[in-house]
Amino acid sequence: MKKVFNITGSCISRLHYMVNLESRLQAIRKMVDAGQYITINRGRQYGKTTTLKALAGYLSNDYYVLNMDFQTAMSSAAFQTEEAFAKAFVKAFCFLFDLLDTTDELDSQLAAMQKAAAEPIELVELFRCLAKICKTAAKPIVLLIDEVDSASNNQVFLDFLAQLRGYYLNRDTVPAFHSVILAGVHDIRNLQLKIRSDAEHKHNSPWNIATALEIDMSFSSDDIAGMLEEYEADHSTGMDIAAVSQIIYDYTSGYPVLVSMICKFMDENTALAASEVWTAQGVKQAVRQVLFVQAPLFESLINKLEQYPALKQQVCALLEKGSRIPYRPDDEATKQAIMFGFAKVQSGSLVIANRIFETRFYDMLLTDPGVTDTQIYRAAEAEKPQFTQNGQLNMELILEKFVQYFHDIYGEQTERFIEDDGRKLFLIYLRPIINGTGNYYIEAQTRDLTRTDVIVDYLGHQYVIEMKIWRGKEYNERGEQQLAEYLDYFHIKKGYMLSFNFNKNKQVGTKTIQIGDKTLFEAVV
Repeated sequence: MKKVFNITGSCISRLHYMVNLESRLQAIRKMVDAGQYITINRGRQYGKTTTLKALAGYLSNDYYVLNMDFQTAMSSAAFQTEEAFAKAFVKAFCFLFDLLDTTDELDSQLAAMQKAAAEPIELVELFRCLAKICKTAAKPIVLLIDEVDSASNNQVFLDFLAQLRGYYLNRDTVPAFHSVILAGVHDIRNLQLKIRSDAEHKHNSPWNIATALEIDMSFSSDDIAGMLEEYEADHSTGMDIAAVSQIIYDYTSGYPVLVSMICKFMDENTALAASEVWTAQGVKQAVRQVLFVQAPLFESLINKLEQYPALKQQVCALLEKGSRIPYRPDDEATKQAIMFGFAKVQSGSLVIANRIFETRFYDMLLTDPGVTDTQIYRAAEAEKPQFTQNGQLNMELILEKFVQYFHDIYGEQTERFIEDDGRKLFLIYLRPIINGTGNYYIEAQTRDLTRTDVIVDYLGHQYVIEMKIWRGKEYNERGEQQLAEYLDYFHIKKGYMLSFNFNKNKQVGTKTIQIGDKTLFEAVV
């Protein structure tokens, strides 16, 4: 059977192209061998379930591994009372043991637990049965629970965790699970915050004995290359594996499902020969598809922004204003941004996790009815045809027109308003011009409080536009030199600068300058 790239559910090595998980499994194995209780918290579709399934097989020679999924094994009714939870848990627990080779003595203990659960029992009695099973088992028992988010807002689940914690603390005298791994988007402390509002409980988790898994579960460019090597062996496309892997990584920062989505779209591209698809340009075409597709991941991202206003405010500050937000581990919005996979920490500051998320977030902000009904958006939409010539953008004309409309529409606004919203206004103007054909992203590596680089991909051509606040002639000249050097990275000869000048005696307009072999077109508003 031909392998495919998978973007739904867990990946299976015999069916799907996958990265090599060996190093990750080895790292987790060390924690399991040490008897640690572990939490795995990552964003949606980050490979948690795939990792747990692979881990179950990886540990199976030395442990009884029970891989339980709360989403499928436990209905919402199971979390209403202790008795209902105990009964549902015993059914799922014994079913998983039925799939393993067990001893007669262990089977007897499992049967005894099932008999006890036939009558209403509380969690205390359930754990006494589990202690007997752990004592009887010929191998240590490792319990994996996926989708613990399904237990959100349920006091019974917190009581279950408290029992686990108690047995962990007394495992030198009372038999207990050798290791427990809980996986989900939320960590247990956040689950508790959803249940209890008082200050004491907000900082006292029943699961504070667990160790958070700190290994990097994102895909490196080398990980992606390993997956593409297997694909290339099957399809012989002639791709430059290192180059294609790197550009996929550049767009996704290794977010697993985004990597798979790009590869899937490329694999299914029948309009071009494979040798044309598996190129840098082919990656950009696939990225454009990803940016326009309706997918559960993106729906979840948008829903989270609506659900958590402080998180949305933080994302807007990062995107619209180019704000530098220092990483503060105790800030709730920061914890949420990292937990949901929206953001990551880079050089001590919070940044959006990858280019694709960044563009989707911008699209959300820039397609709000309050934005699309603005004068500057309508102006760009009405004049869109004049901005393309022979399949290329006339970026000089775009900047010239933006300068004109900016002053016609916003010239009388206050300085504070313009400084905060200048970058956003340009993206509002740009979006209807490239919509449906091109896409853009913000180069996070160069973003700071005073400059933002927008990279536009349009029909195989790239345009680099540096946006910044005017800080004087000397600063501007340094910026020109930096942009000229930066263009070398993209192997292009022409770049663009857009400066927002708030001096009373400013000179607005455009000009072209030459720095070495680079041409810079500058616009000042």
